Amino acid sequence: MVQASSSAEAASGLRVLRERNFRWFFLGQCASMLGDGMVAPALAFAVLGLTGHVTDLGFVLAAGTASQVLFMLVGGVIADWLPRNVLMLGSDLLRTVSQGVMAALLITGAARVWHLLVLEVVHGFAAAMFMPAVPGLIQATTTPEQRQAANALRVLALSGSLVAGPAVAGVLVVAVGPGWAIGVDAVTFAASAACLSRLRLRYDVRLRRCRFGRDLADGWREFRSRRWVWSIILAASVMNLLYAGFSVLGPAVSARSFGGAGAWAVISATFGIGCLGGSIVALCVRPRFPLRSALIVMVAFACPTLTLAAGLTVGVVAAAAFFGGLVMMLFNTLWETTLQQHIPATTLSRVSAYEWAGAVACQPLGLVLVAPIAGRLGLHATLWTAGVLQVLVALFPLLIPEVRTLPSPTTPPPDPVCAAPRS
Repeated sequence: MVQASSSAEAASGLRVLRERNFRWFFLGQCASMLGDGMVAPALAFAVLGLTGHVTDLGFVLAAGTASQVLFMLVGGVIADWLPRNVLMLGSDLLRTVSQGVMAALLITGAARVWHLLVLEVVHGFAAAMFMPAVPGLIQATTTPEQRQAANALRVLALSGSLVAGPAVAGVLVVAVGPGWAIGVDAVTFAASAACLSRLRLRYDVRLRRCRFGRDLADGWREFRSRRWVWSIILAASVMNLLYAGFSVLGPAVSARSFGGAGAWAVISATFGIGCLGGSIVALCVRPRFPLRSALIVMVAFACPTLTLAAGLTVGVVAAAAFFGGLVMMLFNTLWETTLQQHIPATTLSRVSAYEWAGAVACQPLGLVLVAPIAGRLGLHATLWTAGVLQVLVALFPLLIPEVRTLPSPTTPPPDPVCAAPRS
């Protein structure tokens, strides 16, 4: 199904870095993603240091996520109106300020929980402006044959941040306090903004300002008119709901059966290493039918949950977590590349906004419901149910003919908006 290439082809995937505009974008992403990886542990210790209440931490984290979901569709419309690199530059500058203010409040001892909550709302708003613009910017800075490599490199940076970010944050929190870790995050957004300022994109036509409601509706029509898009997003939303079985109940199983938090740290670390591996694999494969291949390998994403349900050893669960991370990043790369190849640039950001919002729509529900369900069904019964359903949900979109047969195109979709000068 997936045609693996030689190591020479993997090296050829790095040629996309010769594209000046993509190279600057990628360097900025490496910086800001490292900072993002530092935020969760730093913010956790910051909030707990203020009040000691886990509930307060939940409110602060939920504020950022809710803000992203609330403004994501707005960001999708605006990203199809404005030059995407300019919108993303503004988003990074706003996050530089919000994280810098948060760091200053924490370092000086003036921070209160409501300060952090408000600043997380600002951070979430800025992220909602940034994220829908990413696929369109990659589309504008690469050629069609380079896009899978470009997405794989971006996912590689994300995977690396999942490993390095928490480690750096942990060192900074212990050595100088959580405020300084968040301050470094602010610096990474400033670095990303500096890199985005180096992009030189040529806009071939005057961008037309349209009515917000009509543009939002046009994006919805583009989204729903493609069965291969909405069927996979529906499956992804349910998969994210079911993944709560692993992410929430996993620490409980670890404490009960594996000796405590150390074992869960090992499992989490191997998941991050698997994400790195999946990013590298994505540089080395060129499937003829990318969605079919992505969904088939995504079945392995259920392995971590199923091994926990079966009561297997920590080593086996860690190995399963490695493969879970690997297939997740491979799936993400193939999926994002397919979107960029088949969705016109004029609507790509709006479709991406619906895609992102739909994919995470059920995630909070899973996080809320999994503990009560486990209390009624039992820990292992809940994990078995979640794992088996993950397998079925991963295979569900293959019932759609377009998902099975959509090929990897050799020509880009029409793009009247912008063109990237070659370096």
